Amino acid sequence: MADLLVVEFPTEAQAEALRSKLISMQQEYLVELGDAVVAVKQADGSVKLNQLFQPVKAGALSGALWGSLIGLLFLMPIAGAAIGAAGGALGGKLTDLGINDQFMKDAAKTLHSGNAALFVLIRKMTTDKVLAELKGFGGTVLRSSFDETKEEALREALAGAEAAHAASAKG
Repeated sequence: MADLLVVEFPTEAQAEALRSKLISMQQEYLVELGDAVVAVKQADGSVKLNQLFQPVKAGALSGALWGSLIGLLFLMPIAGAAIGAAGGALGGKLTDLGINDQFMKDAAKTLHSGNAALFVLIRKMTTDKVLAELKGFGGTVLRSSFDETKEEALREALAGAEAAHAASAKG
């Protein structure tokens, strides 16, 4: 069973920094991510999704490769590549892995203009070690499927960064 976490940040750079940190923690086997997407609310009210995996692009590339190889058999590699790319792109468009795009766009419309939200689908997590790594990032938890104790620990870890910044500013 996977958990969904949505954290709001005042800037896209902060959301991207946390996503990068989570990806590096995944390489250390501290967390297993199903998806990690940064959504940014534009000044015109639209929402831009920065996804790690783009199935349309990947499908078009693999379709073009396979299409040109099959096209070589029939002495029409260019036509084969075009048909393969179109078919691969269509297959990629129909494949929605991870978090539903429409859900992310709808949730991100509640953000203030210019703010960003990090949507994370977490399959497994070593909670204490991950929370210790999140202390320097800030952010506000918008949604979570964690139990109350885990969510409260996450809020405290993120708030700990804000308290540390406020203390250093006074001193």
